[in-house]
Amino acid sequence: MLTRLTLALLLAASPLLAIAAPDRYRLDPVHTRVLFAVEHAGFSHALGTVSGSEGVLVFDPDDWRTARLDVTVPIQRLDLGDAKWNTATLARNLLDGERFPEARFVSTRVEPIDPTHANVIGQLTVRGVTREVTLAVTLNALKRHPLPPFRRTAGFSATATLSRSAFGVDGWASMIGDEVQLRIEAEAVRDRNADDPADAAPTDAPGTPAAPADSDTPQPVQETTP
Repeated sequence: MLTRLTLALLLAASPLLAIAAPDRYRLDPVHTRVLFAVEHAGFSHALGTVSGSEGVLVFDPDDWRTARLDVTVPIQRLDLGDAKWNTATLARNLLDGERFPEARFVSTRVEPIDPTHANVIGQLTVRGVTREVTLAVTLNALKRHPLPPFRRTAGFSATATLSRSAFGVDGWASMIGDEVQLRIEAEAVRDRNADDPADAAPTDAPGTPAAPADSDTPQPVQETTP
């Protein structure tokens, strides 16, 4: 009787055991960057970048709808290529970087398009104002990184368009366009123990550094390419 009950419980639980939880990733701030473009007095589009974004991504490539994203963007690291422009953009009448040093995006739902494309809808907070924004996202790659520590890495590109005045960034309306175009390039590394077999490099992986004579583990090497 006990054996039958145990077998019944195992059979009932097996569908649940077969469902693997989506992987958890952390954004790589070195290889994650936000590019923005905004009209400058009708003459050109000023281009700027923000580097150093950090956040967490929960992602299953077979089920985009379960994806979740929570990212902070360090507004104070904004760079327009000129110190005076940077200072003016972070001033109180624009981004007010002293009082609001970070922007944040938190996804609320994902609408898959095909295996490598989806719309990620979420709440973007800039300058203390929160509005819904849609990111058009492309999955570029999902594989083990070829450099130490050989972690499984997801690479994405995304675009979005927003109104700066909708976030209270309405200064210099006669000189600065209202529409802001965003382009985001991001890499996220699987947040698992370094001993995870799925993250380890095969012994014959091309370019794998040889282990020192007194160690069984490949030692990290400094990445020299962007």
